[in-house]
Amino acid sequence: MDHQQLKTFVIEKIEDLKGRDIVDLDVAEKSSVTETMLVCSGNSKRHVVSIAENIVVQAKLAGNQPLGIEGKETGDWVLVDLGDVIVHVMQDEARDFYQLEKLWG
Repeated sequence: MDHQQLKTFVIEKIEDLKGRDIVDLDVAEKSSVTETMLVCSGNSKRHVVSIAENIVVQAKLAGNQPLGIEGKETGDWVLVDLGDVIVHVMQDEARDFYQLEKLWG
């Protein structure tokens, strides 16, 4: 899966579980770690974790082994590292607090 296909795939998996306010940040010029950060919101801890787990399971099924997943224990902010695409699934409070869009936008 190339970069654009991976990004489209992840957005579809977020939408499958009703993740909202998806923002696509191109960070290729600002980061040596990844090309794209996708940020989205979930309604509760359980919803945030479910969205992240869906991305991980579906990526594995498609042959893209995630490099890591962080934050599942708390569910306020879960990060899924897929290499070229890093996904941040956040509750609104965490998203408002950390303002990743401003930081990386």
